[in-house]
Amino acid sequence: MRNEQEMLTLITQTAIEDPRIRAAYLEGSRVNPKVPADMFQDYDVVYIVNETKSFREDKTWIDRFGERLFMQLPEENVYYPSDVDQSYGWLIQFADGSRLDLHVSLIASVQNRMDLYRVLVDKDGYFPQTEQLSDEIYWIQKPTEEEFLCTCNEFWWCFDNAAKGLWRDEMPYVMDMLDFNIRPMLKRLLIWKIGIDYDFSISAGKAGKYMKKYLPDDIYQRFLETYARSEKTAIWTAIFKMCELGDAVAKEVSNALCFNYNEAEAINCMSYLKKVQKLPADAQTFD
Repeated sequence: MRNEQEMLTLITQTAIEDPRIRAAYLEGSRVNPKVPADMFQDYDVVYIVNETKSFREDKTWIDRFGERLFMQLPEENVYYPSDVDQSYGWLIQFADGSRLDLHVSLIASVQNRMDLYRVLVDKDGYFPQTEQLSDEIYWIQKPTEEEFLCTCNEFWWCFDNAAKGLWRDEMPYVMDMLDFNIRPMLKRLLIWKIGIDYDFSISAGKAGKYMKKYLPDDIYQRFLETYARSEKTAIWTAIFKMCELGDAVAKEVSNALCFNYNEAEAINCMSYLKKVQKLPADAQTFD
């Protein structure tokens, strides 16, 4: 695997030698001093250009970066339409283990989203500030009471859907409900707890990936135990673990921020779940 200096030299030299490239900067985790460095960090690079068409029409110019195993062209994904004349990218996994996320972009398309970066090349004086290394923009934001109450309500309400899905034996629906509706609310509560514990001056990372670092060990372990295999008994166990953890953290957050918390909603939901769990598969009434 090429080391960072080798990769940055290649990236920088490419920008210097190609007259179409007017500037280049590195962004993402490799310029964030708070992120532990490891070999799987991407090289997130933006080349500032006056047009993207020539780069898109003849893609052989990226061959100089090394042997590719596979790659993605995000702007060509039919599910995520974008303006390819403003920005176009290549996400490349190389055979030596390095990964490059490279975009060619017009300056107007990036000026308002440069949050964490280090300038590598600037032929035209686009960047009066050569680097911005503070990750403050990604710090956990203190919620409003309304945001907290809506999060708690969504958390408890969606268990209703998961429960009836389990009774109906609709496992794909149940797993989606847990992972895409309920778990995000639980993670939000946990991230607010981290914010409270660290005075809202840190980032929990994309998708909460730094939660292990900032949560108490017992809380983090309880969170991991909410992930269940697709089997009814295991899912019911995970559901009640989610309920218990969500309730405990919601109370902690509400107390720390002096918010109201609808404890009756939590109690009633857990009572309802226990009743659904005991229903026979051929039940005709809820009684």
